[in-house]
Amino acid sequence: MTDRPRNDYPAKIADFLEQLATRIRSLTVDRASLAVTWTAIGLVIATVAVLAVIWLLVGFFRALGTLVGQELAYAIVGGILLIAGVFIWTKRFPEDESTPPQE
Repeated sequence: MTDRPRNDYPAKIADFLEQLATRIRSLTVDRASLAVTWTAIGLVIATVAVLAVIWLLVGFFRALGTLVGQELAYAIVGGILLIAGVFIWTKRFPEDESTPPQE
């Protein structure tokens, strides 16, 4: 049994409102806080990954320029990017429709 009398309605109402507020907070604020936290972590990881890729490309280009010369390094990197662009360009439409629909 509780220490409160049965007709202690203000205390019961206060307890009910506190439980309700705690439940609503656990359903809304706690979930939103978790989502914001993981979004921030994801943005930091994405930024670090993009910077790492950029630095690796710069290092690759510098090493290639040292080995074969700057002009040939530009030609090789340009050729690689051209081939990648052509590959991506051919994948712009799904396999089932090879040409865009014409009206």
